[in-house]
Amino acid sequence: MKILVTGGAGFIGSAVVRLAVARGHQVVNLDALTYAANLANVASVADHPGYAFEHADIRDRPALDRILAQHRPDAIMHLAAESHVDRSIDGPAAFIDTNVTGTFHLLEAARAYWQQTRPQGFRLHHVSTDEVFGSLPATGRFDETTPYDPRSPYSASKAASDHLVRAWGETYGLPVVISNCSNNYGPFHFPEKLVPVVILNALAGRPIPVYGDGAHIRDWLYVEDHAEALLAVLTRGEVGRSYAIGGEAEARNLDLVRMICVHMDRLNPAGAPHDRLITFVEDRPGHDRRYAIDPSRIWRELGWRPSVTLDQGLGRTVAWYLQNRDWWEPLLAREGVGQRLGRA
Repeated sequence: MKILVTGGAGFIGSAVVRLAVARGHQVVNLDALTYAANLANVASVADHPGYAFEHADIRDRPALDRILAQHRPDAIMHLAAESHVDRSIDGPAAFIDTNVTGTFHLLEAARAYWQQTRPQGFRLHHVSTDEVFGSLPATGRFDETTPYDPRSPYSASKAASDHLVRAWGETYGLPVVISNCSNNYGPFHFPEKLVPVVILNALAGRPIPVYGDGAHIRDWLYVEDHAEALLAVLTRGEVGRSYAIGGEAEARNLDLVRMICVHMDRLNPAGAPHDRLITFVEDRPGHDRRYAIDPSRIWRELGWRPSVTLDQGLGRTVAWYLQNRDWWEPLLAREGVGQRLGRA
């Protein structure tokens, strides 16, 4: 297939790009290269004959029309999004602009392209988050039938984009699939998210911030496992269907931080014990208490399951950051990195 990937220089998007190229697909990477994007994420495939890069914004309809007409993809994987909850609290306008308006423009460009060319088997795969479902109590899990209940500007913008995609599928017949995934972690994760913040603060001997009481629970999935799941949804998922993707690896934030510290102690013994750096800080407003995914549908229908346990994945991730200082060190100077955001 020839796949147009939006946001392919970001964390999850670049994992999809690398895997798709490795699987023999042609990939067109469309990215606006905003603060969290990094072409170093796809440097390993940049010279591959099946890879092309387009510096463009999903809000730019003429650019989308040109790129679709030029490259004539068989499918679109839509991962371009503003994604950091704390930033959405401080500046929600960018999230509405990119996640809602940008998705609208992409849908309209995709619809025009599909209606004009009718590529066989064409589909648009919209990649979303479990945060659109809100916050869970101590029991229960999200699945594809869970009502939407977003509680942050970020999750509200993603919920809106999910609704747009469904509406374009129902109203215009655009062949769409949607996936909602749990928290990702792994190599190339931009250093403002929890896992890389813990690793890099521990390495530097700085306080490791834990929001509130640290009892917020997330279901964690290694990013390369997520990329596998996304390609399964794209190539084998049923049009009009949604798929909940999770790692079945729930952990309290505090316990996750302690797990990372154990790996840091093993791989960077000079700084041990790293858990002495754990510092509880003011919680962010509207912090969802628990997320958990029931991935039964994707297991049953597409045969996908995660291959990496949380402990294995964290070990790999810590080792990667310790070995790739030249990747993350320049990113620390980017806007907002290392600052406390999301205080409202």
